[in-house]
Amino acid sequence: MRYEWPASYLDGRTAARHPVSVRLMREGLEVTTPGGLSRRWGYDEIHQTQGFYEGEEVRLERGGELAEALLIADPGFLVSLHQVAPQLGPRFHDPARRGSRVRLTVLAAVAVVAITGAAYFWGIPGLAALVAPRVPLAWEERLGQSVVAYLAPPELACEDPRRRAALDAIVARLAATVPRSPYTFHVLVANRPEVNALAAPGGYIVVLRGLVERTGSPEELAGVLAHEMQHIIQRHATRALIQHTSTGLLIAALTGDMTGPFAYGLESARVLGHLQYSRRAETEADTEGMKMLLAARIDPAGMLQFFETLMRGDKQPRTALKYFSTHPSTGDRIGRLQALAAEAPGPPVKLLPDDDWAELRQWCKGAPSRAR
Repeated sequence: MRYEWPASYLDGRTAARHPVSVRLMREGLEVTTPGGLSRRWGYDEIHQTQGFYEGEEVRLERGGELAEALLIADPGFLVSLHQVAPQLGPRFHDPARRGSRVRLTVLAAVAVVAITGAAYFWGIPGLAALVAPRVPLAWEERLGQSVVAYLAPPELACEDPRRRAALDAIVARLAATVPRSPYTFHVLVANRPEVNALAAPGGYIVVLRGLVERTGSPEELAGVLAHEMQHIIQRHATRALIQHTSTGLLIAALTGDMTGPFAYGLESARVLGHLQYSRRAETEADTEGMKMLLAARIDPAGMLQFFETLMRGDKQPRTALKYFSTHPSTGDRIGRLQALAAEAPGPPVKLLPDDDWAELRQWCKGAPSRAR
């Protein structure tokens, strides 16, 4: 039985590989650098993300979003791992069972073909509605991250600590009204002139600079954010992407493939940029967004004022109507919101001091810009 194996270490922050040796022990791995420094990775801290198929190197990860990783080229490592620590059972892949895995993979492929055919026969929209509520949160978050990478790349992302604190205060106040929501909301401002905001799966919202500048108060911006947050909470964004992107993303969602969301990031970003939600989804986001504002004691007149301004399209029709081109409106939309706003339980509380709001509206001032 072999106990020591050459490996590569990744720190989770860069793509650089560092040579290490890995020693198998009963309760964990001992990772040693060429300089003699050793660290222990307990098996309960590790999860395997690669090495399930012939010719694929073994990848073991430890940690959260920026996970450390070990890469071992020889699949014999897994055989020795099961011999040293048989108590791990199915926690790590056993190459000895690879033949049965191949058969299962073939059966799964046949099932996927059957499911895909059924999707076209009975309608992908219905299947997307069935799948979206059942995909893991981590899958949604990865999809959201991949979308944000294209919609708000680092060179267009506007960041400033003071302005970030003001924006986060608005988001936190809204999020506090849904304490049981599984999502942690991340709002990014991209330096683009269009008046638009896009909800991505997993808690991610991209707000374009033009929309921030177009709002007349923090309450107007809060109204937009509440609407987009509800698209995420109700999983409208996840459902729409599964429905409107290629069937590959649908299959990835059905099988729980954690690499699928990254593979379809660009396609998903393009879909979101031109997406028109169903009337039912828009009504639900309006209604629940307004309820969120009322629960947070934010003046609902802000949402109404912003929507009314954009519907008029005054002064800047080409950019002002961008938001509603991707968020279809009906004639009675404002009327429904006004009826809900009339149910406010008490007087609203001001969101931000005037100076903070003036700073927030100029978030991307001086930063490089790019029109879409």
